[in-house]
Amino acid sequence: MKAISTALPDVFIIEPQVFGDERGFFFESFNRRRFAELTERDVDFVQDNHSRSVKNVLRGLHYQIQQPQGKLVRVVQGAVFDVVVDIRRSSPTFGQHVAMELSAENKRMLWIPEGFAHGFVAISDTAEFLYKTTDYWAPEFERSIAWNDPLIGIQWPIQEAPALSAKDQQAKLLSQAECFA
Repeated sequence: MKAISTALPDVFIIEPQVFGDERGFFFESFNRRRFAELTERDVDFVQDNHSRSVKNVLRGLHYQIQQPQGKLVRVVQGAVFDVVVDIRRSSPTFGQHVAMELSAENKRMLWIPEGFAHGFVAISDTAEFLYKTTDYWAPEFERSIAWNDPLIGIQWPIQEAPALSAKDQQAKLLSQAECFA
């Protein structure tokens, strides 16, 4: 397993060591000790989530303003365009984002620490997305930033308006959103 730095400090692409042959493959998707060595973060995951989306479904940009969640995310079927936005007002990278494709084929994972908003759009016919979280889901603290906020300027790889949840249709612009200090 190796960690690849991104343009946002503390956000890492995690590439597992995959062992494969004509029978299939095997890889260790998480090892607490190795993760701590690579990221300098000793995490305690408390919840695993699994979502399935059809093409053009966009989920995000989500975060919890209290009980913030660190997330280790990956795709086990299909592909997504995944985005992380720094929403820590005191950060020199506040409002900046990183984006990448995560897929069952590339087996990459993404570490998203607390203080960042996260979202993705399914770019394959279907996509199954897994994520481990460092705190429990707390709907009363859940917030959403508009996926198309011009200040953030994400270049989503979609040709038409995405399918959004009711919550994401009501998302706020970053300039109006509750953010971290």
